[in-house]
Amino acid sequence: MLILGIDTSCDDTSASVVEDGTKIISNIISNQTEIHKKYGGIVPELASRRHIEMIWPVVDEALNVAKVNLEDLSGIAVCYGPGLIGSLLVGCSFTKAICYSKRIPLVAVNHLEGHIFSSFLEEPSPSFPFLSLIVSGGHTCLYRVDGSGKYRELGRTRDDAAGEAYDKVSKLLGLGYPGGPAIDKLAQDGNPDAINFPRAYLPESFDFSFSGLKTAVLNYLKTAGVNSELQTSNSKLINDIAASFQAAVIDVLVRKTEWAIKKERVKQVVLTGGVAANSELRQKMREMGKEREVEIFIPPVSLCTDNAAMIAAAGYHHLKAGDIAGLDLNPKAYLLL
Repeated sequence: MLILGIDTSCDDTSASVVEDGTKIISNIISNQTEIHKKYGGIVPELASRRHIEMIWPVVDEALNVAKVNLEDLSGIAVCYGPGLIGSLLVGCSFTKAICYSKRIPLVAVNHLEGHIFSSFLEEPSPSFPFLSLIVSGGHTCLYRVDGSGKYRELGRTRDDAAGEAYDKVSKLLGLGYPGGPAIDKLAQDGNPDAINFPRAYLPESFDFSFSGLKTAVLNYLKTAGVNSELQTSNSKLINDIAASFQAAVIDVLVRKTEWAIKKERVKQVVLTGGVAANSELRQKMREMGKEREVEIFIPPVSLCTDNAAMIAAAGYHHLKAGDIAGLDLNPKAYLLL
């Protein structure tokens, strides 16, 4: 069963052909980082305009690399939310047009569900039930997954997502966009114990909160008299701030997951989303898994960030269950799983 996946949820235009929900035949991504870099973040209007320019070339390349035609497809899966509404509109409109003209089944996939199923695109893959921690620029949430379509939310961020906090702190430090890779790189040469930034453990729930941590970094910079030019004159302090901030984020993510493991009594955890590309988070999560005797599944970095392969993987299960979307499908900027 060949599924063409299409994802335009944010600033990456992506198309992928996946066989039986597990084997990637092609996975093409057009990145917009250079467009948005000078603005310090994603500009929604520019993102949607670029999607319009790139969606057909990206889909065409995905089909050519996979050596298949539209007529060979069992279905087309498209991400219909959550995400930037203008970007989602491009992907949904394009996909509906192709499905209508070629009479191909249309499958609607939740972006978060796609992240969960990215773990099935590499071997070994998890088995149900498992916990899934999704950590990205727009989402930080923890789910119990008992099967395809069987998701129970255990917790989510009450304010900033972890990736959003990375980007905002990166801006405070004058490191530019995207913030995650920049902070991760600097943190490798810093002391994570140099500054005792707060941890919002929220022990009464599995929810997350990172806005207070972001504010703590801002207050520290003000108290220390630090400005955005500091990275050129005092790299050690910047490295220590980056490492201490990152340690606070990762500590909460790992600790909450550990609590959920104990409560839900599961032996497998999937870590995914853009922030799952962070080297320190990957290491700390594996160390925790070893201590708890729990299997930790983390997709390769290329499948942690937004991609259409994960949309196709999740779409396979929808199509197999006969869950076909109508041509009246509308994208949704805010969507729960």
